Amino acid sequence: MNNKVDVDQLIASQLQTVGQRYTNNRRRLISILLRSSKPLSINQILDMDPELAQSSAYRNLTVLEEAGSIARIVTSADHARYELAEEILEHHHHIICSPCGEILDFRLSDNIEEALESSLQEIADQLGFTLDTHRLDLIGTCTLCKDNS
Repeated sequence: MNNKVDVDQLIASQLQTVGQRYTNNRRRLISILLRSSKPLSINQILDMDPELAQSSAYRNLTVLEEAGSIARIVTSADHARYELAEEILEHHHHIICSPCGEILDFRLSDNIEEALESSLQEIADQLGFTLDTHRLDLIGTCTLCKDNS
């Protein structure tokens, strides 16, 4: 979903289902996340819009997450990052740096994604589990952290 109007309409609808409105600050947060090529920390979000108050940003991110408009990704080091929900961004995966919490998005080729989905479905079937979707996070150390150790 690439059209900003469609994204705004979807998010307004999602917020309405949880009894919330699509306020100016929420629009600003969504705009920042739309412009980003990767999940962002609260500090990165505030750097992109210094007029946003940190407490307001946290509150609004929580509401947007509750509505299903954004996803919060927490690494093992408790570094939270925020991104638009897959319904908006399209299906993708993450590579996460354990030391610094940096997260990058990546997509698999259709062939690899289909093979992964098939393998995961086989596992789910063996365990009597109904599979809705999957997430794949690769966890390790980025070049910057490796060079600084």
